[in-house]
Amino acid sequence: MDEIDRNLTVALQLDGSAGLAELAKVAGLSVSATAERVKRLEERGVIRGWRADLDPVQVGCPLLVHVLASVAPGRDDAGFRKAIRRQEAVLECHAVTGAWTYLLKLRLPDLAALDTFLNEELRTLPGVQRVETLLTIATVRETSILPVAPADPEE
Repeated sequence: MDEIDRNLTVALQLDGSAGLAELAKVAGLSVSATAERVKRLEERGVIRGWRADLDPVQVGCPLLVHVLASVAPGRDDAGFRKAIRRQEAVLECHAVTGAWTYLLKLRLPDLAALDTFLNEELRTLPGVQRVETLLTIATVRETSILPVAPADPEE
């Protein structure tokens, strides 16, 4: 990515609804050249999609929970992953190092929904040995804005 692409990706993360005229000012290009740059960023997969940033409380899922899950070695790991991908409450699922196999990030409406998820969905999956739940009391920082690397000076 050159400096123009970097500037565009940073600007679009801050305001995905920015118009092409605004982005052209950031890029230092014409509107048509800026549109072409954005299209190329999409085609290359740098821009993976366009979404609205919703307030979790206002859309009914104020409870933020992280769950550590241990899956038995050699068990149906692919089945676990497939089942987790279908869970709407699971925003993120990461395979991790250490004593746990996975770290999940959930958004749920309340503790009853968490109880249902843990006991009827997660713990019933093949190979799940143990689970630890971490309830979020307060969020100090939460962002989806990535720290875009500086442009390659050779580009």
